Amino acid sequence: MSRPDRSHLHREGLIDPPGTPQAEHDGTGRVRLHFLPLARDVRVPPGVTLFDAASWNGIAIDSTCGGHGTCKKCKVQVTSGSIPVSRLDVRCFTPGELSAGWRLACLAAAVSDVSVDVPPLSTRPKAATVGVGRQVILRPAIQKRYVELAEPTLSDQRPDLDRVLDALDDLELRADLHVLRRLPGVLRAADFKVTAVVVDDVLIDVEAGDTTGRRFGLAYDLGTTTVVATLLDTSTGTPAAVASMLNKQQPFGADVITRISAAMLDPATLPRLQAAAQDTLATLAAEVCAEAGVDPREVYEVALAGNATMTALVLGIEPEPLGVAPFVQSTASWPRSLRASDLGVQVHPAAPAMVFPALGAYVGGDIVAGMLASGMDRDKRIRLFIDVGTNCELVLSDGDRIVATAAPAGPAFEGGAIRCGMRAADGAIEVVTLTDDDVKLQVIGDVAPVGLCGSGLVDAVSELIRVGLLDGSGRLVTAEDAKEIAPGLAERFHTVQGERVFVLAWNGAEAAESVYLSQRDVRELQFAKAAIATGWSLLLVELGVEPSDVQQVLLAGSFGSYLSPASAVRIGLVPKLPVLRIVSAGNVAGEGAKMALLSMQERAGAATLLREVRYVELSDRPEFNDRFVDQLAFPV
Repeated sequence: MSRPDRSHLHREGLIDPPGTPQAEHDGTGRVRLHFLPLARDVRVPPGVTLFDAASWNGIAIDSTCGGHGTCKKCKVQVTSGSIPVSRLDVRCFTPGELSAGWRLACLAAAVSDVSVDVPPLSTRPKAATVGVGRQVILRPAIQKRYVELAEPTLSDQRPDLDRVLDALDDLELRADLHVLRRLPGVLRAADFKVTAVVVDDVLIDVEAGDTTGRRFGLAYDLGTTTVVATLLDTSTGTPAAVASMLNKQQPFGADVITRISAAMLDPATLPRLQAAAQDTLATLAAEVCAEAGVDPREVYEVALAGNATMTALVLGIEPEPLGVAPFVQSTASWPRSLRASDLGVQVHPAAPAMVFPALGAYVGGDIVAGMLASGMDRDKRIRLFIDVGTNCELVLSDGDRIVATAAPAGPAFEGGAIRCGMRAADGAIEVVTLTDDDVKLQVIGDVAPVGLCGSGLVDAVSELIRVGLLDGSGRLVTAEDAKEIAPGLAERFHTVQGERVFVLAWNGAEAAESVYLSQRDVRELQFAKAAIATGWSLLLVELGVEPSDVQQVLLAGSFGSYLSPASAVRIGLVPKLPVLRIVSAGNVAGEGAKMALLSMQERAGAATLLREVRYVELSDRPEFNDRFVDQLAFPV
């Protein structure tokens, strides 16, 4: 029997390319990657490739094959630490180069701390890799054409606009009012040697001289908590600068429901929420342009991916229908007439804005962007996509059908409702490992611990389950049992305000002044993980597949990307699968927004997803409550 041809799966990034080393790791902790010559330190879960880690953090590594190991351009040098040698590395490098640490970044999975020297881009790639191993052929909406026009004469009195359009006769263009205002002066000042700036089918400007090498786009991931902006050079597909900051709507509430409620209670709140969101976008735009040395007027298009509430608020649309049953959007798809100025972004005055469509009130444009970036509609495997947050979105595909839903996880993963909880900032415990007599911590910023962020919460609970100090019902064991099970850790059990706690980091002699995990914290995590597990279990039922059939779990979003796969399995947040099937997907919403700027074909794919994905409403499922109760226990 002949083997099936799977070359197309390799080309589309649907399965690992031959020669990919399966680096061994247990799915716990973080690895630190130090990228030279930028001197940038990043932390990622073990098993993430150097290429993906660099891409998530705006560090450009040359590639034209989409990270499939075929173009052999993503060459980097590991200067300290160790990365396994793949079969393709052996073909690509000499023995001396391999000994010197040269590897293909797309196949180099980091399982320990390493330093990596990234050579400067040596080519201008015609393809860019974004998302989870997805290749995008560069066909951006932004085009520039340099033209030298004949000057008007008494025998050639064509209008200025006709003169320009005649030189672009292979394009069917409309003219923006902005360009009509500038056209007479620019043409004559430049002796009729100008560059036409086209976005999609609109002539938005003419610029003096040849400026074809300067065309930028701005991609936003507008999150409830964090907003990320990426400035892209659309001529190469590479990021010019990346910046992020907390959404300035934070004072109005930590989640979308609170912000919707604020707008419902006081009509004057909506314009304030809109102004806060727009100010966030504008601040980030100024920051990335300054960092890259780009004039904001050279940014000719903006793409934005956000959940339905954030998108409505930034555009000044009444959000109340999103927050009350039957949870209705004002629109699923946004008009092409939107401009960057409608989002409060001060770039080129005629720059259009592409806003991602949404599947529903709680599966928004950010998830559509994430599905686009992760190729959920292209892969023939059974894959589960989980964007973990206050509102958790889940997507399941069996290769032919795609279903999606949302689960109200609550604020625990953001550090909310947790006694010592905090956001993932300096001082937050992000990794917890228990030994026989000690607690080993990794703290963001390598400073003294002051609180516990979401990934640290999951790790702490997972480790207590592993060593037997937390039972399947979520109850911390008694002091007597703790002395028998783990005598070296028993002294960390205390009572604070009448509640049992486990001290993670001492701050003096008093437990109440230290960083600890409380019994109530465990219950909060149980409610959050049960909501998510109920969501994916019902999606599995919809497609008639078993949890063990899932071939890949993608953990997306700023929290999901730093969640330990082993801990996620141990607490039942994801199906019980080998940790190598659980992949940190990174900021796929932002990646999808970048894809929309780089490829008109991919932009059309976002609209297609609306027709292909079926939304499953959980709130009206009669079995939801029973399944939720069943999922509260930890699978010990």
